[in-house]
Parts: sequence; structure tokens; C-alpha cells
Amino acid sequence: MIEKNTLIKVTNRDSGGVGYIIPDLGNLYRRFSPGETKNLPYEELEKLSWIPGGKRILKNYLKIDNEDAVNELLGNVEPEYYYSEEDVRTLLSPKGTLAQLEDCLQYAPDGVLELVKKIAVETKLNDIEKRDAIKKALHFDVSAAISINEVSKEEEEEEHPVNKRRSEPIKTAKNTKGERKAAPIVIKK
Repeated sequence: MIEKNTLIKVTNRDSGGVGYIIPDLGNLYRRFSPGETKNLPYEELEKLSWIPGGKRILKNYLKIDNEDAVNELLGNVEPEYYYSEEDVRTLLSPKGTLAQLEDCLQYAPDGVLELVKKIAVETKLNDIEKRDAIKKALHFDVSAAISINEVSKEEEEEEHPVNKRRSEPIKTAKNTKGERKAAPIVIKK
């Protein structure tokens, strides 16, 4: 049994914010930004698991970095529950097999699946079989997302072109004030 005040590392692995309110703790409101990690007391996680939708948040969007707490709150979870961003990068790299990716796509929680989509586009996943597996399982076209990103980037560059000199000017202006030899002429009307 885990003590109520034991601090447990919890990370939002979803691409969006995650928040919840726990009435039993005085309407405690907690919000996680994408990728944010917090140390929370076990009691808070336990009470979150009791409210409607709480277990879904814990299982699919937040990653609990304490195996005993995971077992008590969620029971048995698939190995993909523990996948980090680094694990997903490895999975999508040539080191990861197609079979491992297919298992991930079938058993991983929603937050890990969001990481798969994000990293596949970000790294411009080169493996066509892996792209096809993602499209089949998640109905997400990695190739189309990469194309859209490239077109958006080109349009942004066209909107905000960066002017660059092609050569050095003939003379460079000096930003120093010279002394006048005579006062300027003032014309009165």
C-alpha cells in the first residue's frame, strides 16, 4: 500500500492540455500543459481515479512514473503505457520493427498514439510500411501531414521574406556626427 503523501512523478504525454477537478480535495483544480511533469501526492491520483473520467485521464493522457501506483490505480497495463517520447522516436527509427509499431498502434494509450503521429511528421518518417501502418490504424496520413507542413512553411516564408544583400555597398555610411563649420541657414517667412 502506498502512503497518501508519497509524491509521484506524473507527465502529460498528450499534445493538448489536460485538466481535472477533484471535489473530495476541496475542488482542487489541476492543469497540465503538453509535456509538463509534476510531482503529485498519491492521494490526489487515487481520488482522481474515483471521479468519472479520471481513470481514462490516468490511463490515456497522463503517464504515472511509479509502477506500484500504476498497478494499484489501473491494474495491469500494456508495456506501451510506459513509452516515453524517446521510446517512440526509437520505435519510428530503423531500430524499431514494423511489428513493434503495429503492437504499439494496437495497445498504446491515446497519449502515446498522439506522440506517434507528432514524431512521425516531425521526423518525416521515411519508412513507407510504417507510414501505411499508422494510416491504417489511426486514420492519419503521415505523408499528407508532412506535405501540408512543407506548404505552410513555404507560404510563411513568402509572407515574410528575409532580404539579404547580394554584395557590399560601394560606400558605407558612417553613423557619426561631424562638426559643422557654419550654422545652418534658417529661412523665415
